[in-house]
Amino acid sequence: MRPPLRLKLGALELFVLNDGDIWLDGGSTFGVVPRVVWTRLTEPDEQNRIRLSMNPLLARVAGQWVLVETGIDRKPGPKHRELYKLGDENPLLAQLAALGVAPEDISWVINTHLHFDHAGLNTRWQGGRLLPTFPNARYVVQRQELEEATHPHERSRASYLPENIGPVLEAGLFEAVEGETELLRGLRLVPVPGHTLGMQAVELESEGQRLAFTADLIPTLMQTPLPYIMAFDLYPMTTLETRKRTYARWLEGDYLLVFTHEPGHPLGKLVVGDKGYRAEPANP
Repeated sequence: MRPPLRLKLGALELFVLNDGDIWLDGGSTFGVVPRVVWTRLTEPDEQNRIRLSMNPLLARVAGQWVLVETGIDRKPGPKHRELYKLGDENPLLAQLAALGVAPEDISWVINTHLHFDHAGLNTRWQGGRLLPTFPNARYVVQRQELEEATHPHERSRASYLPENIGPVLEAGLFEAVEGETELLRGLRLVPVPGHTLGMQAVELESEGQRLAFTADLIPTLMQTPLPYIMAFDLYPMTTLETRKRTYARWLEGDYLLVFTHEPGHPLGKLVVGDKGYRAEPANP
């Protein structure tokens, strides 16, 4: 288990957390990229699954704690955990506690989207009831994503689990935004449709330094090339166009990137060469 990774972004203090590993089908994760190509980048297990991680981001912005993503849902039970080779517990809360941050201290939870591996600890069992894990937080999501999550279709239903969404709705804690939004000074939400139409990335800026949390636009460093789009993306051609537009922005702005599913070092920067875009590991 990787411990929290501390970094400074200008005057901001950030921590890249870890909520453990998830093992997903390698072919689905790399989409149209042939197995003979993607196995040069990562080694699958005996069931063709590859190791990914969950890397939520904790930031102190304007005197408030902001948590970007809440890790994976382990609540469905042992079959679910076996399918994805999950541990029994969410280490996210323990990592927060080690930093002296209690769930009640979080003022903002940013859901890049509401899939079970990104919003899994939106809720937890407390006193025999499913309740919001962060009771004093506003859970910020794009309005379109909230609409899709509460009215899923046959293709998306398995990814949107009501247990991660319903209790937050009932508590009135969701804050739906529309389009690019400055949530706090130096913290901006940027729509990055494709994986879902309502997915958003998170950009932070302080003293001329910039960082972007990529969400599933770029799940891992090795999936940076433009055509390396997951089969899980509901709108892959939209992903492609979003990548072209957003990559140009992040490259020009010299953004440090946090990859939401990177199993190794979670930080990188975009570079472009003869074969197009790729990412290189970067130090904090």
